[in-house]
Amino acid sequence: MPKISDEGGEVVIIISAYAEWTAVMEYFHQPPVETSPFGSCFHLQLGNRDVVLFHGGWGKIAAAASAQYVIDRWQPGLVINLGTCGGLEDKTRVGEILLVEKTLVYDIYERMGDPAQALDHYTTQIDLSYLSEPYPQVVRRSLLVSADQDIDPDLVHKLVDDFDAIAADWESGAIAWTAHKNNVPCLILRAVSDLVDPMGGEIYESDEFKERAENVMLPLLRALPNWIRCAFWGLNT
Repeated sequence: MPKISDEGGEVVIIISAYAEWTAVMEYFHQPPVETSPFGSCFHLQLGNRDVVLFHGGWGKIAAAASAQYVIDRWQPGLVINLGTCGGLEDKTRVGEILLVEKTLVYDIYERMGDPAQALDHYTTQIDLSYLSEPYPQVVRRSLLVSADQDIDPDLVHKLVDDFDAIAADWESGAIAWTAHKNNVPCLILRAVSDLVDPMGGEIYESDEFKERAENVMLPLLRALPNWIRCAFWGLNT
């Protein structure tokens, strides 16, 4: 199991979607940025740690590639992914913050072998034993399922029945899997921005996502320094 260590490098916070990154830039008052092959990034101190905030890009491909990039470049002691997710109606609520303890990639369709084995291959159990309670904010420890798509209303019942899912996103499964393969501790916090039921998504075919993303990202960004302290607290006692 990966363990938090003072011997690791900086803490890297990966932000995936553009609307989420826009919220980050506004919260930190448009700081000077560097460029990377994936997006912009900037450095600061949070929670008494050197931190890199990094725009990794949306979708599983960018998420896995950017996670490997930041691990290779900074050898971080901790990778954090902050962002949004879509919730399943009656299973969660807008604004609820999920502390992700397991990820599963559900858009894998194996037709020449064992489908369950294929899903298991990219399922990641995240070791959160390094976190000290009480947590900096109210969270719900949960599975988060990922796919390269917004939640399909036709799949809502399947996600609930097959995986006991309450929410889904695009990138968490890829980031958690990559961090695990590199033996790097990973912390994923996702806030529910909208709800989907079998009839459709409440903000599908609208322009509301940017505003929703900004609203639900704000509590995460405010609590971020304390989450970093929470992760490293045991090393300083």
